[in-house]
Amino acid sequence: MFKHVTIVDMHKLLYIYNGFVIFALMAFMCITQEKINQSMVARSFLEYANAVPTSSLTMIYTSVLSFLALIIVSMIYRKIKQNLWRYMLFATEIVICMFLLRILNLSYDGIVLLIVADLMFRYEGHHQEYTLLAAMICLYFIANYNMAIFQAKIISFDAYVSYYNVATQSILLALKNTFYSINIIIFVFYLIMLVKNKHEEKERIRLLNERLEEANQRLRAYAIEVEQMAETRERNRLAREIHDTLGHSLTGIAAGLDACIITLDSAPEITKKQLNKIRDTARKGIVDVRRSVKKLRPDDLEKLPFQEALMQMTKDYSESSGMEIIFDIFSWSDNLRQDQEDVIYRVLQECITNANRHGHATKVTITIGGNEKYLLIVIADNGQGCENVKHGFGLKHMRERLELLHGSIHYWSDEGFIVEAMIPLNLEVNHGKNIDS
Repeated sequence: MFKHVTIVDMHKLLYIYNGFVIFALMAFMCITQEKINQSMVARSFLEYANAVPTSSLTMIYTSVLSFLALIIVSMIYRKIKQNLWRYMLFATEIVICMFLLRILNLSYDGIVLLIVADLMFRYEGHHQEYTLLAAMICLYFIANYNMAIFQAKIISFDAYVSYYNVATQSILLALKNTFYSINIIIFVFYLIMLVKNKHEEKERIRLLNERLEEANQRLRAYAIEVEQMAETRERNRLAREIHDTLGHSLTGIAAGLDACIITLDSAPEITKKQLNKIRDTARKGIVDVRRSVKKLRPDDLEKLPFQEALMQMTKDYSESSGMEIIFDIFSWSDNLRQDQEDVIYRVLQECITNANRHGHATKVTITIGGNEKYLLIVIADNGQGCENVKHGFGLKHMRERLELLHGSIHYWSDEGFIVEAMIPLNLEVNHGKNIDS
């Protein structure tokens, strides 16, 4: 029966029912006042009531307007999210509730439950216990007859009932108690649905979090699997390259040298020709190896001019890590070889990564200068520095790369970490005669 009833429906029902009760009581008091005036017993009624009643039209207009104002404030209170405005609106609801109680001569305090319903609807349980307690105490004093309206003189509901005979009085009092009971039943059912709704919402959030965690675990597992597959493919590719280039060339060289050993004494001319063939095979193998290594270059070095590739690499890293990277270029050689470009790129890449990962730096300055004989690169960061430098893979690989170019590397801590790399520009390293010799 109540399967499709929502918390919003119950809230509407609370207001509709209390509006009906308020207008029913108001109509009863207005009709009773008119009967008293028509029956000429107003003097005795005033002596019994000990107060002057408000005119019927004034009671009707003020009660209608007050209840409509309460509905509007309640709707805004339930939708607004800012705490300051919520507190102000809740205080406004309390003031309107007090005014309605005064208009009704404290004959019906069920409207207090409307305020409690709004308060419970927005109660989230996060450090709001004291706010809820203070509000409930305030509402309790409002509902208490002895504390309400600061002892203002009012005409009680019993005074209006006393105008009728005993049988009618019993019916009226029973009807009033019925109004109270029904209102409490609706309010309790509202609270049950509110608690159920919040519990279901928490359960949905818990299930959603579990599903998100499962999805994250699957994504992590998938990422690891993809990484492993990529590593496997790369290892297989490198294995194929080595097998197809170095393996083939070295096998031919070894076989040729074995033949040379046999013919060295008996047929020097044949041996000389064989050695020329071995040399050609070695050179071809070197070309194949260079072509394979070239495939391992960063994509930016393949697509962009070298300086633009460096700027793009540092820009991408700066945007992804939040670390500021500054270039100070005093001089630059436009005739760098590919192997020199590769080493410079990798050294800068490693230094920037170390500054962020190990030094927790927020700023890196890259200074590049030199002359026609050498290129000097200084990478300085504002990180934590390091008193005892451990020679890990990064520093080891940088040193090895620079030594291949007959370069050098130095590093130390000084309000951060500083790396200084020098690369000679007038030496043919791993090219031409050096390799062929």
